[in-house]
Amino acid sequence: MKIFAIFGTRPEAIKMCPLLLELKKQKNIECKVCLTGQHREMLRQVMDVFQIVEDYNLDIMREKQTLTTITTGILGKLEPILKLEKPDIVLVHGDTTTSFTAALAAFYQQIPVGHVEAGLRTGNKYSPFPEEINRGLTGRIASYHFAPTQLNQNNLSRENITNHVYITGNTVIDAFKTTIIENYIFHNEQLNQINFKNKKVVLLTAHRRENLGRPLENICNAAKRIVQQNENVLIVYPLHLNPLVRETAQKILSGMVSIMLTDPLDVLDMHNLISRCYMVMTDSGGLQEEAPALGKPVLVMRTETERPEAVEAGTVKVVGVEEEDIFFNAKRLLVDEKEYVKMAKAVNPYGDGYASERITEILLQEFAVDKGE
Repeated sequence: MKIFAIFGTRPEAIKMCPLLLELKKQKNIECKVCLTGQHREMLRQVMDVFQIVEDYNLDIMREKQTLTTITTGILGKLEPILKLEKPDIVLVHGDTTTSFTAALAAFYQQIPVGHVEAGLRTGNKYSPFPEEINRGLTGRIASYHFAPTQLNQNNLSRENITNHVYITGNTVIDAFKTTIIENYIFHNEQLNQINFKNKKVVLLTAHRRENLGRPLENICNAAKRIVQQNENVLIVYPLHLNPLVRETAQKILSGMVSIMLTDPLDVLDMHNLISRCYMVMTDSGGLQEEAPALGKPVLVMRTETERPEAVEAGTVKVVGVEEEDIFFNAKRLLVDEKEYVKMAKAVNPYGDGYASERITEILLQEFAVDKGE
């Protein structure tokens, strides 16, 4: 069986690499890896951690790239590769422009698509943008759907996608087997200076397109108030490479003693920081899955989430993008121990760390491949 996995961003890589490791264990599976290069440096860090070497790199990343240039670049470069390789199935992940475009390129060659992390929805096509439409379109193209949770499967059913849908858990939980390390020493020297015993360390990430401008200013102003009113709190904010994010954050937060602004963290630093921090404030998608698995409450600074399972389980709370709401909910977790424990001890809904094994087993069965044992 020949599998062709295509991805291009750091979050995709974190979630696809555990699956690739599992696939590569199988004697009767040939697994080829293609990077689109939608991200570059951040993606390379993840590949190195999992010790996976790609077979192809489309290297599409350009200065001032747009959704259009990403889409056309991937489509043009993938066509000859897929014609040459002729895989039995193309695997894509989640909701990036890489995922949708790779699925479309495979469809044009009449190659079946397997969608890892299928069925996430907000119901608002502009939030998150462009991810909500990307995952819906990918789901329409895909022949095999690997849904992390029952709710994801329900979303697909409502869209009349009912064939070859499997609940597997989320592969990001599998990644912790590789990334969480006891007595870990951070690569980022700033993080090694933190006294995690004496400080309540809050991990803050904010970078989404829809939060640029006023919402991001609100987030930063709320962060400033949190440390001003809580002496034992340290906020760590790894800044996205987007100049608009960095400019806003540095304008409002530079010089604050209890706010540590860092460059983007590699996956090892990020996962071990989540493991040691007190709580997480984010507008990211992946952190809503990662942090609960490590027992950390998450405040989501968005108006909706495609991961309502975590909200229902009590590990995540959506607090919006207004300064007062963000500040109030963060302060409550910092001072109300009962509220904190209620969220920290809630059961993570995203699986047990064996999603990659389940997906591999399903692929072997679907394509009637002998394991070769």
